[in-house]
Amino acid sequence: MQKSIEFPKGLENRLIEMIITCTTQALKSQQSVLKEWFSLSEAAQYAGVSHNTFVKFRQMGLKICEIDGIKRVSRKEIDRFFEDYSF
Repeated sequence: MQKSIEFPKGLENRLIEMIITCTTQALKSQQSVLKEWFSLSEAAQYAGVSHNTFVKFRQMGLKICEIDGIKRVSRKEIDRFFEDYSF
């Protein structure tokens, strides 16, 4: 037995827009996990800390790469840093 549901006018299109928006946001958030090298602000976001805390991490031994003034941090280095400070 098949039942059909009737949506109020415009609701179906609004639901489709919401699904597309949520899917797009989810895919964008996954891109940072797949990325190998981050800018300093992306690295702080990946680590889940503020920029100031990330600067402290650098002072504690987190290694960064700097070429021609462009600074990047490896995802592996951030993970290694957290592993080293885990107990």
